[in-house]
Amino acid sequence: MHGQAESQHQLGRRRLLSSLLLGGSIVPVAAGLLRAPEARAAQQPAQGAVQGVAQGGGTPTTGVNGDQGYESAGSFEIVADFYGPGPSGVVVTDEGRIFVGFPRHAVNHKGATLGELVQGRVVPWPTAALSLPSSAAPADRLMSIHGMTMDTQGRIWAIDDGKLAGQPLQPGAAKLVCFEPSTGRLVHKIVLKAPALLPDSHMNDLRVELTHGQAGTAYVTDSSFGHSPALVVVDIASGQQRRVLATHPSTQAEPGFMAVVEGVPLVYTPGKPPRFVVGGADGITLSPKSDRLFYAPLTSRRLYSLPTALLADPTVTEAALAAAVKDEGEKGTADGLATDAQGRIYTTNFEQDSILRRNTDGSFDLMVHDPRILSPDGIFCTKTHVYCTLGQWNRLASFNGGQDKRKPPYHLIRFPIEPVAAYNAEEKI
Repeated sequence: MHGQAESQHQLGRRRLLSSLLLGGSIVPVAAGLLRAPEARAAQQPAQGAVQGVAQGGGTPTTGVNGDQGYESAGSFEIVADFYGPGPSGVVVTDEGRIFVGFPRHAVNHKGATLGELVQGRVVPWPTAALSLPSSAAPADRLMSIHGMTMDTQGRIWAIDDGKLAGQPLQPGAAKLVCFEPSTGRLVHKIVLKAPALLPDSHMNDLRVELTHGQAGTAYVTDSSFGHSPALVVVDIASGQQRRVLATHPSTQAEPGFMAVVEGVPLVYTPGKPPRFVVGGADGITLSPKSDRLFYAPLTSRRLYSLPTALLADPTVTEAALAAAVKDEGEKGTADGLATDAQGRIYTTNFEQDSILRRNTDGSFDLMVHDPRILSPDGIFCTKTHVYCTLGQWNRLASFNGGQDKRKPPYHLIRFPIEPVAAYNAEEKI
């Protein structure tokens, strides 16, 4: 802890957290335009994107039942506002360059599916030919960039889920791609194929470690557009792909799961149209040494983990993998997961419009909580900050009886890993 001010800050977070551990979307408009409200127009650009500061803070108002999670908590910056397609994956380089994915599986938009934030605009990246819609074969262009990450060599990896809204998954569309950020060069492209890929696959997010295999190993969560979730393990050097834990409880959506989203209690019933975002294995993150993989189904409050030494070994049986799965306990209703250098896991919470931190001892801190944090999705840790995209996925027409309830702008936010100590003008130097 960094002094009394920080101790009080953490205490407030923990009090708020007690009420939170029990919750995005896309606009089919030309992609790329970022705009800040006039009230924030005077703010200086941050890392190439329009920025504003949103303070959630002070002492929360106490609710009628003593609920101290009644108002906003923590503070965060709005790094960018998106008035076009909704954002999902995000990566931030050590130099401060920001890359964002805009998937097309919910709305087949005409904007960039992968872009860099440059001087307040989304620039198609690495090239317009790859990122914008075209007549090129699905294997030769980016179709629908979803989850994103960075390996220990500083290369950008993304999962192209390959899905265009209203269309079947095309051969060659679902793939892993790796780019060198300094040049935009495509370093790796691995097309996903059967039996690792199913017709209803929703390749959602990924993490890559370079400690197993000749060129490393990629781990992908298939949350499934149907009822067939799993983990997919990809050897980068050979392109070998394996679908694992396809029937294990740790990858499955929980039947009867109830979530309270924007104040409305909603229940997931298999076989019925979902009224909120549901799915199997979704959030995924690695330990700092890449020796353990953490993952979680979207429709669940549990967190699970596995040793990567077992997961990366194709000779390990399915039974041995299942026996090695560790139930890490509850973590709230999460989409994206991320790990900092200290091994603490940041977990989004779409029920309570918040982002939590799971400490290495299993305790939790509330980092930020605000009504604007709707459907927190892709999340990424730098050395100093946590970045998260807010896409309003729960407001899609498909979850609301055909009525599109999304209200742009969608946001990219960030907050410091360590809270800034309060400033006391009366304190003696």
